[in-house]
Amino acid sequence: MAKLYFYYASMNAGKSTTLLQADFNYRERGMTTMLWTAKLDDRAADKAIKSRIGLGAEAHRYEGGTDLWDRISAAHSVEPIDCVLIDEAQFLTGEQVWQCARLADQAGIPVLCYGLRTDFQGELFPGSAALLGIADSLVELKAVCHCGRKASMNLRVDASGAAVKAGEQTEIGGNDRYVALCRRHFSEALGD
Repeated sequence: MAKLYFYYASMNAGKSTTLLQADFNYRERGMTTMLWTAKLDDRAADKAIKSRIGLGAEAHRYEGGTDLWDRISAAHSVEPIDCVLIDEAQFLTGEQVWQCARLADQAGIPVLCYGLRTDFQGELFPGSAALLGIADSLVELKAVCHCGRKASMNLRVDASGAAVKAGEQTEIGGNDRYVALCRRHFSEALGD
């Protein structure tokens, strides 16, 4: 039976790298995969999905109105898909998460979602909240805080490295805008 998986972590935990490794494993065995990532994250100019260690792959792009059930099941009817892998899954809508569940439940396609659990204020992203609620399997990937403890929080910083406390939930950036920290150091950086 196919399942819906959610691999979550803070920044710098290797989510995209893990996704690309899973994709490689399926393809190495002659299986067909379909990769997706959020259209709003356009930092990887040459590849749609790109990890910090330099691995990358082409992928379909989704946005809020993309019907994943329609798009993926239509492709599956032409050439069977053995696995769907979704990067930046925190940007999925709740409806899209349910479409992913339907792909697993009705089409029999495993769906592996990779994303952040929380934003820079410690709040759940909509896609992450839905995945935490209905995914068959939840897997936390580990990142490390500068103190050596598990980093579970994403601190947004400005150009000078100072903590940012307010703003839009989504602001695309990498190491220049975010620092993965343990909860204690996250709270200290915000002055809580």
